[in-house]
Amino acid sequence: MRYHFIPIRLAETKKAWMNEKFAPDLLESKPEIVECVMEQLDHMEENLRRAKKGDLKVSIHRMEMERIRYVLSSYLRCRLMKIEKFFPHILEKEKTRHEGEPSSLSPEEFAFAKEYMANTETYLKNVALRHMPPNLQKVDLLRSVPKPDLDSYVFLRVKERQENIMVEPETDEQRDYVIDLEEGSQHLIRYKTIAPLVASGAVQLI
Repeated sequence: MRYHFIPIRLAETKKAWMNEKFAPDLLESKPEIVECVMEQLDHMEENLRRAKKGDLKVSIHRMEMERIRYVLSSYLRCRLMKIEKFFPHILEKEKTRHEGEPSSLSPEEFAFAKEYMANTETYLKNVALRHMPPNLQKVDLLRSVPKPDLDSYVFLRVKERQENIMVEPETDEQRDYVIDLEEGSQHLIRYKTIAPLVASGAVQLI
């Protein structure tokens, strides 16, 4: 039996997981990675069921599978938590997304976010808003629910050298300045400064 295809996809899954874990906003959906890894896990499980019992390799491969399942489930759980926390802003971003621009939501996540928003609105109306004066019976969830904090700082490792990255000042007295990011270097930078580099894969959050 050969399992060399699993570590290849694991590297991609781990990269997506680390970026999602440390980014303050919801990143681009990676359904192709999730589907591929799940298919590979199913195929590997089927092979292991046919393997000779007592073979040490079987135990090793099962440990590898559990590691992959943990990374995948943690990645999906992290995305779900962000959707629940920022759902109005995520749906608004999806609504205003330009044609051809990557979506932050898979079809399943989009359906969940819409249902979550509808349930939240229904709950607020039934529990609180109907008891308020008529002029206060509407709530703007975009204003009521906090946005992702794009000004938060993140650690990153540079995978591809980047030149002329504009960095905003810490105070009004300072000016914008430009830096170069050398391949292999590590930095602590405000997220919105390097968000496009995370999306392109030029940097890895750590």
